[in-house]
Amino acid sequence: MKRMTWVGVLAALGVAGLAFAAETTTTTTTTTSPVAQYMGAAKCKTCHNSATKGAQYKVWTESKHAHAFLELASPKALEIATKAGIKDPQKAPECLQCHVTGAGEPKDHFAASFSDSLGVQCESCHGAGSNYYKMATMKEIRTHKSDPAKYGLNMPTKQTCAKCHNEKATGGKFIEWPADSAKIAHPIPSGAESAAEGAK
Repeated sequence: MKRMTWVGVLAALGVAGLAFAAETTTTTTTTTSPVAQYMGAAKCKTCHNSATKGAQYKVWTESKHAHAFLELASPKALEIATKAGIKDPQKAPECLQCHVTGAGEPKDHFAASFSDSLGVQCESCHGAGSNYYKMATMKEIRTHKSDPAKYGLNMPTKQTCAKCHNEKATGGKFIEWPADSAKIAHPIPSGAESAAEGAK
């Protein structure tokens, strides 16, 4: 009888242990989300390049943002850097913070697809895209009106631009909102998603 009781207790403890382990695993899995990574403009181009959807990638390539890193090697940038005691603006944190997407962030915040030589990319304003760049997620946001912030997708505001376009920037030019943002506006045309859905 004692022997059966101990076997029963050990069995019960084993089952409880497995249940606890399963619960711990489940809790860890559901509460821990991966670090959002910067994917790079090439990932955005996949869906945001056609004229019917607004050609956002084209708008970006034709903007000063796309050439912000290269601009740091220009004679004007070198002159400004020299006056500030900076030898190489393309390596100086105080220059890179506004001329490169995600400057100064840890390496694990960048996907293998990311290239910092592309300057101020989409994710500088919209947030690191690994949690929202997939088509299914974007459709969820657009068609079901899910909160973009839930996936790390930011809709830029005056404050977003003012992080770099402020008194510390070259020339000390403040952002003029919304006039300056209109110069690089790249909205998705009304009805573009529903037209794409209907074509399937």
